[in-house]
Amino acid sequence: MRIHIGTDHAGLEFSTQLQHHLAEQGHEVVDHGPIEYDPLDDYPAFCIRAAQAVVRDQADGVETLGVVFGGSGNGEQIAANKVLGVRAALVWSIATAELAREHNDANVIAIGARQHTFDEAVSFIDRFIATPFSGEERHARRIAQLAAYEQDGILVPDPREGQQEPDVLDASDSFDPEAG
Repeated sequence: MRIHIGTDHAGLEFSTQLQHHLAEQGHEVVDHGPIEYDPLDDYPAFCIRAAQAVVRDQADGVETLGVVFGGSGNGEQIAANKVLGVRAALVWSIATAELAREHNDANVIAIGARQHTFDEAVSFIDRFIATPFSGEERHARRIAQLAAYEQDGILVPDPREGQQEPDVLDASDSFDPEAG
């Protein structure tokens, strides 16, 4: 499988180790940067390029996934998700790695390189790569809804449409859980 990687200075050392690990597993690794340590570099371009490459490869029928990471993984996930066709999931455990693939057919994983040991992060990435999308109808339907919104802003109908406006609480309202 081809794996596209993008990070920033916070993940540079992790990136080098990860590339060796993935290559040893038989994957083709494409590094989208950075190539040297710069404490002032910015993750968006690196992560967006990795995400764009995943979408391009998938459109060409190449089996591929992406891995983006930085200090927390949050900004990197946000950057990757700006690319049309990317479903990037922030992963912090084996369970979230599996669910990202099984339920969301995520094609990019985001990791906080400063939040986990190398071995922990690699276990999440390995599980993410090894886990297939379940293909269950409910998950496929939800992914299709995300893709439709991404393409043209269409959402499924709001079930509250045509109903009376919902009550809105303000600061002067009190809530008494005992009142039922």
